[in-house]
Formats: sequence, C-alpha cells, structure tokens
Amino acid sequence: MSTSEAALRQAGDAIVPQGQRVLRRFLRDRSAMIGVIIVLLVVLAALLAPWLAGHDPTLTDFRNAFASPSRSHPFGTDNLGRDEFSRILHGARLSLGMAVTASLGITLVGVGLGLVAGLYGRLVATTIMRVADVFLALPTLILALVVVGLLGQGLRNLIITIVIVGWPSYARIVRGMTLQLRERGFVEAARALGASRPRIVLRHVLPNLVGPIVVLSTLDMGRVLLAVSGLSFLGFGISPPTPEWGAMLSDAKTFLDQAPQLLVWPPCKACRAGRSVTIGGTVSEPPRPPDSLRTTVSRRTAD
Repeated sequence: MSTSEAALRQAGDAIVPQGQRVLRRFLRDRSAMIGVIIVLLVVLAALLAPWLAGHDPTLTDFRNAFASPSRSHPFGTDNLGRDEFSRILHGARLSLGMAVTASLGITLVGVGLGLVAGLYGRLVATTIMRVADVFLALPTLILALVVVGLLGQGLRNLIITIVIVGWPSYARIVRGMTLQLRERGFVEAARALGASRPRIVLRHVLPNLVGPIVVLSTLDMGRVLLAVSGLSFLGFGISPPTPEWGAMLSDAKTFLDQAPQLLVWPPCKACRAGRSVTIGGTVSEPPRPPDSLRTTVSRRTAD
C-alpha cells in the first residue's frame, strides 16, 4: 500500500466513529475473529456448565477410576472416578471468574494510583512510583508466592495476590498518559475556569483514558488467567474438591503413568482461552501508521 493510500485511509477512518472502526478491523482480521469466537464459546460453555455437563463434577465413583474416554465420559475420569469433562466445564466458571475479577481489581487500583500520581503533588507521585518500582524490580512469581504465602490459601487471597502483583505496570502507564493529557488545552482551560482536580479527572482526563485502559486490560487478561491457574497449580488456590483448571492439573501430575490424558485437558483449555483473549483484544488496539507514512510525517514536521 502506498503512502498516499495509507494517508487517505487514515483520514477516512478519523471521521468514522470508534465503534465502527473497531468493527471494521475485527471483520478484516481473521485471527481476531477466531480468537473472539473461541472466547465466546468458552464463556458460553462455562455459563451453561450445569446443563452441558452430564455428571456432578464432585461425585466420586471409585469403581470407575481412570476410565478411558467414552460416550458417557468424553474426557475420561480421574483417580476418584469423577467425570473429567464436567470438571473442565465447571472449572472454567471458576478460572474465568477469578481472572475477570483480578483484572478488574488490577485496573481499578492501577488506574486510580496512576491518576493520583499524574495529577497531584511531586511527593505523592514520587511515593507511588517508587513503591511501584520496588514491586516491578522483584521477580513476579517470587513476589506472588511471598504475598499468597502471607495471606494464606483461598479464593479471595489469590485474587488479592494477583492485584498486588499486577497494579504497578498499570499505574506507570496511566501516569505517563495522564502527564501528557494534563498539558492539553482542554485541561488547561478547565483549570483556568476554576474546575477542581476531581472534576478535571472525571470529566476531562479519565474519558480520554478509557480506550487505552480497555485495550491494556483486555490484552493482559490472558496473562492473568494463566497466573491464576499457575498459583492454583502450586496449591494456593481453591480447596478441593472444587474443580479449577490449575488445581486439576496439580492433582493429575501424580498419575502421569496411569492416566496421562488428565494432564492434557486443563492446560489446553487454559492456554487456548488465554491466547484467544489476547488475540481478540488486539482488535480494539489503535492501528499504527505504516513506517513510510510515519517517516513522511516526521520529515514534514521537522521542516
């Protein structure tokens, strides 16, 4: 595509509303369509798990332990005779629910602290950013293990751990965008008219951050899902016999020789869901102009 054609396309896209631009990019991106479809299927299967699953996920049948896949048990059974297909479906509800809740918590904490650091005094900004630097300097897994070890095992503590580990990167990104926005003309005009800082944040700064924040949170959802499953695999998640993908994988590793198929289904579902969410999130990411167009614009600006 030539530079002039790219410039004309971008000029035309600037007139089209944001929702229509996202829809057009989605329809042109086949991989994004496949990712969104997979995510919708996983979410739908999780919501309809009580009706799709043919067995109780916690019901044991020791006489039917390690059964091979069959019509009544599509994924076979585990060491206690529990239907693996039912546990996968019910585990999706818990794993996806924890990932969404943790992502919302990370977004709220990171955006809130990033706005405060970007709009308030130097002392406040320095304190928040130095704390964020300390968290970012530590290995993520080690920090998560320390926090969840102090808080203890449980669903709530696992979500709190993910939020504590994940908020610094959000706060740093939001602070950088806030520092740019507060120098814009509309913010200066609002400040000159006597608008308070909370009003400037809610009416002028935050609406301009919604798009990038949604993109960041969506792209990070897959990582959060794998982090939740990983900590559950290490034994810091929900207590048995409640089905959860990471905990199911942790239980299955003991029976690798007897039933290796038990190690296949949970990680496949978790990785596929995480990857699909990440691919689907790229649809809402603003497109970058071609290199030739950016070079032309930069040269004209320099001239």
